[in-house]
Amino acid sequence: MSSIAFIQELEDIVGDRLEHPSEGSYTASLAAAGVKRIAQKVGEEGVELALASVAGDKEEVVSEAADLIYHLLVLLNQQELSLADVAAELERRHTR
Repeated sequence: MSSIAFIQELEDIVGDRLEHPSEGSYTASLAAAGVKRIAQKVGEEGVELALASVAGDKEEVVSEAADLIYHLLVLLNQQELSLADVAAELERRHTR
């Protein structure tokens, strides 16, 4: 499996963990905290990614980007949206 394909698999894993929460699951506990907390995490990770980028630390940029994508997947799921919805919007913008 390619690394990019894993993002789709991760989206499925997040959905499954939200649909079937288990004790000790960070994803389930994040969802239980509500959309406001999830949105806060997306914002925090976005800021951390921006700061890592300015600092020029490529390993930290990758790490923070991964955190941002994960939290974005949780947020999208909570909004009953998916990466496919985001990709469709990007494609629509590209064809303008």
